[in-house]
Amino acid sequence: MMNDPQNPENNNQNKELEPIQAEEAAKEAANELTPEEKILALEQQVADLQDQFLRAKAEAENSRRRAIEEVAKAHKYAIEGFAEHLLPVVDSLTAALADQSDDLVKVREGVDLTMKQLMSALEKGRVIEINPVGQKFDPHQHQAISMVPSEQEANTVVTVLQKGYMIAERVLRPALVTVSQPK
Repeated sequence: MMNDPQNPENNNQNKELEPIQAEEAAKEAANELTPEEKILALEQQVADLQDQFLRAKAEAENSRRRAIEEVAKAHKYAIEGFAEHLLPVVDSLTAALADQSDDLVKVREGVDLTMKQLMSALEKGRVIEINPVGQKFDPHQHQAISMVPSEQEANTVVTVLQKGYMIAERVLRPALVTVSQPK
């Protein structure tokens, strides 16, 4: 099909094809890189990927280091809240030692209030008292000192010689108990 200047229909078709052909020619020219140009492009791509890898690796290392530091701080300052709850108890004991009066009733009241402060501080620190009188002996929470004759069922805690304590479901100190003997 020749381009006939006399035929206006052929000119319109050629004008419509020109932009498409030019675009295809540009694509072909872009794909026709020399081997050296392809190597340079690939080397640049490798360098970019290596840079991205190193940055990602550094970020991961920084995140790991920050996590280790946070755990260390958590361990170091974990007792801080509990210590804050104990400070009023220390203040009360200091005031009791500074008191020069001989009134034993006041001293006993002060010791009782200080004990209540201490128990409150322990509760706030999630320390729970183990006082198992009348319960079945549990070797995970109790330490039997002796067995005594009793009217209670065998292996029942008869007396508590020293209260035990738990913190967050873990035994901090077992209760020292006497247990009833089998009949």
